[in-house]
Amino acid sequence: MSVTITTLREDVASLIEPYAPSPDRRVSALQKVAGQGIATVARIDPIIPTINDDEEDFEKLVSTLADVSVKQITIATMKPVRDFFSTLKQTNPSIYERLFRLHANGKWVVGYKYLPEERRQRILEKLRPIIVRRGLSFASCREGFSQFNTALCDGTAYCRKSIDTYFR
Repeated sequence: MSVTITTLREDVASLIEPYAPSPDRRVSALQKVAGQGIATVARIDPIIPTINDDEEDFEKLVSTLADVSVKQITIATMKPVRDFFSTLKQTNPSIYERLFRLHANGKWVVGYKYLPEERRQRILEKLRPIIVRRGLSFASCREGFSQFNTALCDGTAYCRKSIDTYFR
């Protein structure tokens, strides 16, 4: 089972995902499922520079997820779609300015605006060791740096045994 959790901070979570369950409810769901012996994966997605990429906050989140027996953490940076920035400019001009500048030299790939490659790589190099130090598997999706992965991006490696048993 996989659950997305962007941060433990309620103020940031409500900004990023205003209609999603609280971080505490998501952590509780992961803990309950892991307690039943089911492998769990947490997705920290999207990682938004200057919003939820603080190392101290990230360390607390990873520690909490490890404590509830998550097996893997998969991360991905924010990849805005067209019109995202025009909407953000109207609703939150200060955040718009920061994010627009950060993405300015990024590339459009299949309708998504990527952060510049060197910025994405620095984020992975900063956050990956926090995850691996806790003994968790690590993956990043669509970042272009598969050499950092220690597991499949989608976490299906944990359900292969169950799938193999079911289809025998």
